[in-house]
Amino acid sequence: MPKKIRIKEYNSFSRLGEMLNILRQHDIVRGLSPEKLRLLLDALGPTFVKLGQIMSMRSDILPADYCSELRKLRSAAVPMPISDVEKLLEEEFGALWRDCFKELSMEPLGSASIAQVHSAVLSDGTKVAVKVQRPRIHEIMAKDIMIFKRATRIMRIVSKIGEVVDFNMMLDEMWAVAQQEMDFIVEARHLEQFREFNRHIEYITCPKVFTEFSTARVLVMEFIEGIPVDEIPRLTEKSYDMTEIGNKLADNYVKQILEDGFFHADPHPGNIHICDGKIVWIDLGMMGTLSARDREMFKRAALAIAGNDVYELAMAMLTIGDTKGNVSHSDLYEGLNVFLLKYGSANLSELEYSKMMSELLDVATRHRIHMPPGITMLSRGIMTMENVLSVCSPKTNLVEILSSHYSEASMDKRNYAKEIFSALEKLAAAAGKGTEIPGYFSDVLKMALRGQAKLNLEFPGYEEPLRKISALVNRLIRGIISAALIVSASLICLTDMEPQILGIPALGLIGYAVALIIAAWHGVWWIRSSLRYRQSGK
Repeated sequence: MPKKIRIKEYNSFSRLGEMLNILRQHDIVRGLSPEKLRLLLDALGPTFVKLGQIMSMRSDILPADYCSELRKLRSAAVPMPISDVEKLLEEEFGALWRDCFKELSMEPLGSASIAQVHSAVLSDGTKVAVKVQRPRIHEIMAKDIMIFKRATRIMRIVSKIGEVVDFNMMLDEMWAVAQQEMDFIVEARHLEQFREFNRHIEYITCPKVFTEFSTARVLVMEFIEGIPVDEIPRLTEKSYDMTEIGNKLADNYVKQILEDGFFHADPHPGNIHICDGKIVWIDLGMMGTLSARDREMFKRAALAIAGNDVYELAMAMLTIGDTKGNVSHSDLYEGLNVFLLKYGSANLSELEYSKMMSELLDVATRHRIHMPPGITMLSRGIMTMENVLSVCSPKTNLVEILSSHYSEASMDKRNYAKEIFSALEKLAAAAGKGTEIPGYFSDVLKMALRGQAKLNLEFPGYEEPLRKISALVNRLIRGIISAALIVSASLICLTDMEPQILGIPALGLIGYAVALIIAAWHGVWWIRSSLRYRQSGK
């Protein structure tokens, strides 16, 4: 059984002081360039390196130059010393590493924000890859995220980022993903599940897991001496056809999404190797999942875009997403109409699917529809995969392969017998419910006669006009009150009412003062509204 990782308390004030010192050293008050942001996150430690890695995949909300610079964080983590590796192995195995391995490389094969990998040899001579977690990483990341959540306002000094990025949402998503990645037992299960889903595909594989040596903080896997998919000169030297690799890679990724509902959420080139004629997927700590319902809704959304059906697209989005507050359906339809004017009539084979998904997610966010983690991970995964294919196999079109899978699943291979049976079932259910309608109608009439009937009507899109009318009425009332105060104060000042200040009745002066405050408040509000109106370009 894996050991449970316990979070121990440590002085968060010292960590906060360290973070503030780093921010000061990087002169954050003068803004952040792409390179400066990368260096800052790297200096802040593994938590922020991970945040930068996730941000690098958010080309839907970050400028391209920021994303490009932050991608360097994927391979720039400082390795931990071998003494820490040996100590952790001893803690997990309850023995010296030499009792488990014949050899262990002193230099890591790779180092990331959460773990690093060393090559080793088992006692029977089998060469393996040993993934070792960084010491206290769970504790440090938990505390860092807690501190960072309190300091997210600092990032708003970068106008291009702070105005469009919900850092709290990004932190929650990052923490959920990081917890998944920090439990290597979960990654071991992912590897076994992925292998099972792809067991019938000869050219797709992933490393085998040695479960007897694996714990929550140590993962021992089959050693893969592969070539990263983006190292094209090395692959062409070995006579690999890059177009064939690209087509097979894209086809398998689409299968992971549409058929398995279990897909690699970080398919960057370092996680895709070519070995002995096979595509080897590695580092399966971060995997996305889609339920059968989400996959069906995803398919319906794609078909709605192809068919220019705004109502079907809105229904799919509302079904998949979680609405926060009231959604103005009229505004949503208007936003989707603009989206479909751009993409609905385009040829699917010419689309940049990642860009289209980004804009669709942006429409959802603007209308308070929050997509589940699986959909946002899918969006990032497709973006990353399109980038990979553009480098290693430019002729491969992910959208064409995706649309081809849709056609096969929805048209060419339809099970008409099953559909007819399903329609008959629905017809029988509808007939059964139809016999109950007279009873329901009778109940409604009885309630109406007793005065208990209530009719609820909802008019989509009414909220914004009502809000504006309410604000207008409030301003009118304040204006009337202000005018009444001035008139009343003027009448009082014509009398000899006591007490007086400088020969003027005090009550009249108070009335003037209150009226002046209300008028000043209205003046400030008017200036701010005018500035916002001009800045909006309306």
